[in-house]
Amino acid sequence: MLKQRLNLKLSQKLSPQQIQLMKLIQLPTQAFEQRVKQEFEENPALDSGKDEEDYQDEFSNEDQQEEHDIIETEFDVDDYLSDDEIPSYKLKANNYSADDEDKQVPYASGTSFSQFLKDQLQTFNFKDNQEDIAFFLVGSVDDSGYIRRNMMDIVDDLAFTQNIITDETTVEKVLKLVQTLDPPGVGARDLRECLLIQLERKNKNESVDLAYRIIDEAFDKFSKKHYEKLLQKFSISEDKLKDAIEEIEHLNPKPGASFSGNSRIVEHVIPDFAIKIKNGELELTLNGRNAPEMHISRDYANMLKGYKESKNRSREQKEAAFFIKQKLDSAKWFIDAIKQRQQTLFSTMSAIMNHQKEYFLTGDERSLKPMILKDIAEKIDMDISTVSRVANSKYVETPYGTFLIKSFFSESMKNDEGEDVSTREIKKILEITVEKENKKKPHTDAKLAEILKEKGYPIARRTVAKYREQLDIPVARLRKEI
Repeated sequence: MLKQRLNLKLSQKLSPQQIQLMKLIQLPTQAFEQRVKQEFEENPALDSGKDEEDYQDEFSNEDQQEEHDIIETEFDVDDYLSDDEIPSYKLKANNYSADDEDKQVPYASGTSFSQFLKDQLQTFNFKDNQEDIAFFLVGSVDDSGYIRRNMMDIVDDLAFTQNIITDETTVEKVLKLVQTLDPPGVGARDLRECLLIQLERKNKNESVDLAYRIIDEAFDKFSKKHYEKLLQKFSISEDKLKDAIEEIEHLNPKPGASFSGNSRIVEHVIPDFAIKIKNGELELTLNGRNAPEMHISRDYANMLKGYKESKNRSREQKEAAFFIKQKLDSAKWFIDAIKQRQQTLFSTMSAIMNHQKEYFLTGDERSLKPMILKDIAEKIDMDISTVSRVANSKYVETPYGTFLIKSFFSESMKNDEGEDVSTREIKKILEITVEKENKKKPHTDAKLAEILKEKGYPIARRTVAKYREQLDIPVARLRKEI
């Protein structure tokens, strides 16, 4: 049985323009530049203000009704034309100047790590198919300098991919030759072997010999810092053990990472904002690359003028005029969107800077106040999602380094005086406490919780453990020194 029912439903939908604006806000400086470049290429109604005298045609804000039949469509050309040639859509941030340099970051080029190793193989005299095996092994070295593959798997791969029939003994023999290459430790299959290779190549003395024995015979005890067991096993004094451990600590656990010509991609962060201290006050600037000079194309404006002045408007002229109108609408929206993006970025970062004013003046992480997205959203009267888009993808340059903006956000908790304090503040105090502890008897998590409670931060042991792990601080046993 069919029934009719009236159902009222309240829903909110974003327009395509609003969605595009949100995407623009989310883009960091470098990606934003690419987006602007793409828009210039796709919309001929947009012009840059760099190469010619600025020209601006103002639009009316009235919506134009568009009919499906473009031939019948008529619109007021005067809405798209203006006698005023003074530009009003020239977008500039407060810190932007036409004299700003378009600085490019130079990237060094050189020999890749793999090629560096292969070049060294050219100096060896190999027998039979050993050279092919050696080059295959070098090709299996990862960025850290290790070969993390089972020898039997390599034997199988040599047979199936290189048509080289060999055995594990031969591959092991060639591997020993590969392990003589620079940097020392390259070609190792695990950390223990990597350290042993480096110790073998050091000038021999009592400390180096003892260090070699410790890694060779008691690597597990060393890695777990069971120093008492090492003293008993090797019947040595604490001073001798300390000297041997010092030798080991100077070794490189990742020999491949030390190669200056490594071909891995270098990530360069371009800050979107800069905060400086001038006369005791904070000064916020937006990267000038976020404020491109843009205006409506003079040629497109002249085309519309020609259409307006034409008395006999043909079908083709009407179609062309409607096409121009669409491009001008798109250009106007894009210019407005960029202006709105600038204002959103600046107001959001300004609110964050003022909220964390004490930190930005001192650089002391203990001065960071609790701050969540909602706090900033309420200050600037914007949606939380908008603040999130700014915080998650933008960087700010400060006198103390360049940071991702979201790193200044943190939850809060109550201290023993009932005041809200930032979890970042607690983590910093925890870090300082660990740094000052007696490394011969490092504090357990329970002891750290007790110390923090004495300082006015009543947190549980499990919370201390969570913060310690987030700070990459090992457990007490692994922080122990002799």
